Formats: sequence, C-alpha cells, structure tokens
Amino acid sequence: MKNLTLEHIARACNGSYHGSEAQAKQEVQSIFTDSRKAAKGGLFVPIKGARVDAHDFIAQVMEAGALATLSEKDLGETNFPYIKVESSLQAVKDIAEFYLKQLEIPVVGITGSVGKTSTKEMIAAVLGQKYNVLKTEGNLNNEIGLPLTIFKIREEHQVAVLEMGISEFGEMDRLSTMANPDICVITNIGLCHLENLITRDGILKAKTESFAHLTPDGIAVLNGDDDKLCDKKVVNGKPAVFYGIEKAAKVAETEEGTKTLAEKTVYATNVEAVDLTGTKAAIHYPSKETGGEVTMEVTIPIAGEHNVYNALAAVSVARELGLTCDEMKRGIESVQTIGGRSNLIHKNGITIIDDCYNANPVSMKASIDVLSNAPGRKIAVLGDMGELGAEEKQLHYMVGEHFAGKGIDALYCVGTLSQEIAKAVRTCSSKTEVHHYEDKADLIKDLVKEVQSGDTVLVKASHFMGFPEIVKKLTK
Repeated sequence: MKNLTLEHIARACNGSYHGSEAQAKQEVQSIFTDSRKAAKGGLFVPIKGARVDAHDFIAQVMEAGALATLSEKDLGETNFPYIKVESSLQAVKDIAEFYLKQLEIPVVGITGSVGKTSTKEMIAAVLGQKYNVLKTEGNLNNEIGLPLTIFKIREEHQVAVLEMGISEFGEMDRLSTMANPDICVITNIGLCHLENLITRDGILKAKTESFAHLTPDGIAVLNGDDDKLCDKKVVNGKPAVFYGIEKAAKVAETEEGTKTLAEKTVYATNVEAVDLTGTKAAIHYPSKETGGEVTMEVTIPIAGEHNVYNALAAVSVARELGLTCDEMKRGIESVQTIGGRSNLIHKNGITIIDDCYNANPVSMKASIDVLSNAPGRKIAVLGDMGELGAEEKQLHYMVGEHFAGKGIDALYCVGTLSQEIAKAVRTCSSKTEVHHYEDKADLIKDLVKEVQSGDTVLVKASHFMGFPEIVKKLTK
C-alpha cells in the first residue's frame, strides 16, 4: 500500500510507535478490522464494540501473520510492533484520509436519501469503460466501511467511486474529510433518517456537509428535479451540474408551495418503459470539446424512471472525466442489478422483483410504479419502513395512496406500520385485494399458496423486516 509504512501510519493517526526501527520502515499489505480476516503483512485495527472488544484478539491476529496492530491499550513489551492510539475508530479514519491523498486519483463521492447504491453501480459501470475503477462494495459506506473501502484502492486504480451513507448530523462531515471528493453527487433529498434529522431541510443540511470537503476544483452533480437540491446553484464557487428529466426548469408543488426547480445541464427526454426489462430514453448533454449538444439514445437494462436519473448522474460524472458518447452508452447499457435492489428473478413461471434490501417512501413509490408496468397479475408484498420519525404512520399511508390507478391486483403486507398502507389501499384502490398480517410466517404461508405462473411479485420493506426470507420461499 503506497506510503503506508508503520512510521507514516503512526504519524497520520497521531499515534506512538512501539517496535524496531527496521519494522517501522515496512509498508503494510492491507488494513483490516475483523480479526477473522487476519492477513499476512497486514495492520489490525481493533475496535471496541457494544459486546466485543477486538483488542482481545490481538494476540491471535499477530500469530496469524499480521505485521502490526493498533491499540488503545498499552501492550507493554511485545515481540511485534504496535501503534498506541487514543481511539482506534478515529485512527482508522485518519489513516484512510492520509492514504487516499497519496494516491492522487479522482474521487467521486455519492450520497442522497434514495438510490445511492444503484447510482454508484451505474457510475462505476460507465467510468469502467475508460478507467480502472474501485467502487464501494456492499454496504461499506459508513464510518468504518468507508475506510475499509479506501484501503482496497491500489496504485493501478484510476478512479474511486465512493458511496457515503449517514443517519445523523456531522457524519457526512467526517466521511467527506476522508473521501475529499473531486465530484460530489447527491441523488435526492427524501424521507429517510427522520428520527435524527427531523425534516427534509435537516437532511439537506446533513447531506451537503460534503460540499465543504470538495477539492479546490471540485464540482457538485445534483438532481435538478429535487425541490431542495435545486437551490444549490453554486457549490465550491462553481455552478452545480444539474441533471433531470427535460431541460427546462419544472414548476412543482412542494410542501412549501409552488416552486420553480432547476434548469438541467444533462437531461433526458422520450422516457419509455419497456415492461420490466428496462427503460428507453434520449440523454442530452453539452460537449466539453465543442459546446454543442450531444444526444444519446440508450436502453437502460433496469426498469423504472428512477434508473433514468441514475444514468443521468453517470453521464454528468463521465462528462467531467472525459468519456466519449460511445463509452457512456456502452457503460449504461452494461449495468447490472444486484440482489435486493430491483433485481428481477424468474422462477417457476413467476417474476419476482427483489427490492427488499431497504425501503423508504420514495423508493416504495418507485417500486410500485415499476410493478404497475408488469404483464399479468401484479402482487405487492410490502413491509414496514424504519427511521421515519414522528410522521411514520402518515408516510406509510401515503405509500398506500400511491396504489391509486396503478392496476395492482393484490397487496400482502406485514407489520404494525403497514396497517396504514393497507388502510389507504382499501380506500383508494377498490380493485386491489388487501391482506394484512401481524406475523410474517402467516403471510408467507398464504402467499406461497396464492402465487401462480404468470404473476409478477414485488417484495419490498426496510432491512429489519427480513424480507429476503420471502424471496427465498418464492424461489424454492
């Protein structure tokens, strides 16, 4: 790992080095926090958890071949080098910040209430047509996950695409200090993490903490159809790059009244659903070379208008990083879904829309829209959404109201809050059969008996509801 000698690490995290001078000059080969992933030549970062103190595994890790360890405790005389620190958690963030700066590669930081992961996948797929890209894997987007992602970057990588997820004020500031992005993408300001952030204005404030950590020439790429982001016209002393559907600034009804949104730099027209197999659109953007407008016809291989926004974000970033139109088109059309996120599964004549990794009101509505375009009988299997604060019941009811006119044949839902979804659907969509359950096992029992060949089934809820179990039962 470039310039990550033990002495450099100690300096980066303001720790005190204990070990031989010769060992201090050695570069670590990896950095890890999970003692089960001990690697030869690696640096172990023991973090105190609520139940387990990883310091208890230092000896085990060193026996497995690690080069050194951090420690918040004085280890006394040891036969291995270690770095004494005040806080392992802070130290790992400091080291990540130091390491990323040594690599001197463009960093794309992605945040937003909804669509972070799918946008990250789209951007990485597009940039991958020209560059060797390191992207966030899985859900490694928090204050422990982001450093671990950064530590996977090697000298051969040419761009880093980093997802940053938050749930409280100050968290984005800490993440962005590490990432120091050249391009900051914000997908939207939706109804997530309201328990801590209280309002959408609170979410906006928390998400835009990232702006203070843009590099001097860094830019913001923002959803211009979002009524909160559209006001951020100048970021870091430069015009924001807005993307969205249609070029002209839309007039929208917001919680604060009628509002004119942003005119877009990168925009889509002629958006057309292709069943569940994808979405067609024409994407327009100004050429960096000529200043003239480029039009690109694409078929995004994932259903839903929200994926058009993901593609627009990717084009906005790719344009800044010098990709050609052909490279952008190839990248967009090569993107793949991942498990639990709008993933289509065909089994026993049934089509399952596996979107159960997580949920919030915006993503719930988007998934209902996707289901509405499915052929055959349409069944929605929905569960509770978490972290919505004081208005959680009202927000679930609003999801149910979205069923109006969508042609969905049946709703199966489980959970205390999902009673509000059921209540709204019974009111606004009389043709939808509504089934509510207190117990997930009862829902599964009835659903498995009911589903038949030709049906399309949407499965979606917040992660804590454990809805992958439903997908598993449907695909047996």
